[in-house]
Amino acid sequence: MELAERLKWLRGRHGLTQRELARRAGVNNSLISQIEQAAVNPSVATLKRILDGFPITMGAFFSLEQEPVRQCFFRQQDLLPMQSGEVQMWLLGPLHRGHKLALQRERYPPGADTGPDMLSNEAEEAGLVLSGEIEVTVGEQCCVLQAGDGYYFDTRQPHRFRNIGKEPCELVSAATPPTF
Repeated sequence: MELAERLKWLRGRHGLTQRELARRAGVNNSLISQIEQAAVNPSVATLKRILDGFPITMGAFFSLEQEPVRQCFFRQQDLLPMQSGEVQMWLLGPLHRGHKLALQRERYPPGADTGPDMLSNEAEEAGLVLSGEIEVTVGEQCCVLQAGDGYYFDTRQPHRFRNIGKEPCELVSAATPPTF
């Protein structure tokens, strides 16, 4: 299922109108309509706000049609792709109830970011930059991290990721409990 189909299906499953979901998420109901018509691809931050209206994690949202499989090993093609705007993410295995950790690979093309709105959720997150550079803002702190650098913070603090470099940035991140 594509993002538009997933959102429409999930909204219907919960018996919500576009207006009710928009009210819960704090967004305009025309935005929900545009996303469901695949006319707009929301930023990571916007999609997170919308999914919080159910609530459902982003990882669970992107693995809705998949049956839980208790795998221990995952090939690159087994990673669950998630995309919002230009930011690409791959989740290591579909999330199951009871998982306490989410591990993902992330790719930010030059100029890409998680959106104009700062993200915030209930978890701890750590990451390691594999290539390129990324500007990470956590609360009032801002730092440009390069390959080999990392971060660790409480995600209740508003945060944002932005590639200000000329090359794609790849990183690996982990969050506990899972927020995506």
